[in-house]
Amino acid sequence: MSKYKATGSDKNIVDRSRKSRGGSSARAIKDVRYRLNSFQPTSPRFERELMLAFARNHLNAIILFPVIVLLVGVISYQWAGFIMSASWVGTMMLIYGVLLTSCRRLSVKDYNDINVNNWRLRFYTSTIIAGVGWAALFIPTMMTIPPLTHQVMQFSVLLCIMILVAITAYPLKLAGSLIAIPAVLLLAVRFAVMLDPVSLIMSAVLIIAQVFFSVLGEKLFKNALNNLKNQAEKDQLIAELATASSISEEARRRAEEANLAKSRFLATMSHELRTPLNAILGFSEVMKNEVLGPLENSHYKEYSTDIHASGTHLLELINEILDLSRIEAGRYNLVEEAILIEHVATECEQLIKLKAKNKGISIVKQIARGLPQVWADERSIRQVILNLLSNALKFTPTGGRIEIRIGWTAAGGQYITIRDNGPGIPEEEIPVVLSSFGQGSIAIKSAEQGTGLGLPIVQALVDKHEGTFELKSKLREGTEVTVTLPSSRVMEVMPAIEQETPSIITPEITGKKRFSIFRNRQSATG
Repeated sequence: MSKYKATGSDKNIVDRSRKSRGGSSARAIKDVRYRLNSFQPTSPRFERELMLAFARNHLNAIILFPVIVLLVGVISYQWAGFIMSASWVGTMMLIYGVLLTSCRRLSVKDYNDINVNNWRLRFYTSTIIAGVGWAALFIPTMMTIPPLTHQVMQFSVLLCIMILVAITAYPLKLAGSLIAIPAVLLLAVRFAVMLDPVSLIMSAVLIIAQVFFSVLGEKLFKNALNNLKNQAEKDQLIAELATASSISEEARRRAEEANLAKSRFLATMSHELRTPLNAILGFSEVMKNEVLGPLENSHYKEYSTDIHASGTHLLELINEILDLSRIEAGRYNLVEEAILIEHVATECEQLIKLKAKNKGISIVKQIARGLPQVWADERSIRQVILNLLSNALKFTPTGGRIEIRIGWTAAGGQYITIRDNGPGIPEEEIPVVLSSFGQGSIAIKSAEQGTGLGLPIVQALVDKHEGTFELKSKLREGTEVTVTLPSSRVMEVMPAIEQETPSIITPEITGKKRFSIFRNRQSATG
């Protein structure tokens, strides 16, 4: 059995083009993703980002570079002497000072003003000079055979330099190799020509380490590039979604304004629409009943009957449209009072009882005993029950059965259920039936076609009462509609308050006052 449950957040109008709109959205998302995946890693945008990452890495290690240069200068004093070490420290401080100054200037420069080619040339020049400076550290020992301790110190210093370069220079491709390779080649060749086993091992380790750190730098470069690409994709996707959301919000706002203007227009046109219709109905009824005399032509009487029937149908349609429009425009005010749903349902049953009898349809009521009153608008509740009974009567075949059940809900509220054994509603047509002017295939084939506003009005009125609307239907078995009012609208029956008879306290009357009262009575009866 297909089931539909509506609450206060449901809309009265169902969009029948949802499927096609979903396909358009899917195609739009597919196009966006295609554009995002078409990014090329060599685009200038990514080169700027990589250069900024290179600058940020060096600025983050702005204290580390001078400390390492001073420490290496102190260590190199062992094999280069004081003058050479001091000169080397001063030169390297100048080189890294220029490099860090360039990095700071780039980091504060406007993104769109960055000239990729100029900064690439500047950074590569700085890295080549820095590589030559690190290689110059080991030149003093090239013409001599240093002790093993000096070799180990040089080996250790060079490994530290390679690690530092690998973790700071990877955003600029080949920059790490340009810094480390001159010193590695110089020292590896120096160790290799000594033909000492320890020196040969250190030479091999330096070459292998250089290859390893080059591969590591390449991996870090690719990871940084992928991160930038993913960030760019996310940013553009967010921009696309924000644009689509803005367009959708604007379209929704305009649709709501148009719908509200329509509702306000119809709500204010009540008198202008009903007055001429009432005149048409009145004059046609006079002509149909021949109040002012017989009509000489029988066709005139038939025409007046048709005019009266058409006008009545049109007036009912206008009344339903105006009711729904007032509700949507927020001009439908509830006149709430304490009512018994049982009494309202009985009145509605009496209104359709004759028509049900003519069709051979039986109406059965099942009402729980002792139901208290509810705080609701009697006119609205009557219209809800009458609309549901009219729909059930319309689609119930001859000899069918309509059930009216009223009782308690599990949450302490009250429910009204109208069930028929008609043809039912296909599951895919339930949203159409519940939409304004929506009619299912069975309603279209039926001889008693309605306006398609009965159920939307019921949903709107139930929503005004903070209630819920639930429709269950199954083909060839019938339809069941349940309207529930919350427990907050059920009036609690309070026990009677026993009042004690107040005792009358007679004040003591003195003799003088008693005589005064007696004299006043005598004068009054006089």
